[in-house]
Amino acid sequence: MSCPPCPHCQSEFVYQDQSLFICPECAHEWNPSEAEAEETVTVKDAHGTLLAEGDKVTMIKDLKVKGSSLVLKVGTKAVIKRLLDSKNHQLDCKVDGVGDMMVTAHFVKKACRSQ
Repeated sequence: MSCPPCPHCQSEFVYQDQSLFICPECAHEWNPSEAEAEETVTVKDAHGTLLAEGDKVTMIKDLKVKGSSLVLKVGTKAVIKRLLDSKNHQLDCKVDGVGDMMVTAHFVKKACRSQ
């Protein structure tokens, strides 16, 4: 029997442990027999636009990376991998030229679809 993809990160590497499905990539666990509607996380950018997983965003302010001499300049592009319900960092992004990074939503704006 094949396992369904992870509802959070869409990973195909899900395995079953007794009655739970577990994703090793994002550590999400869920019970498929429970038909409860999961809470959806809503995150807005600096201009109030709703963000979703897979959206492209750009930095609206120069951001210093904590613990590094690296600075993310205005206009640096990133792709949202997942949304988090956190006070400090709501976006798990892949930043161009840097790699994976957590970013606060009010320092980004949603990029135009034509880009």
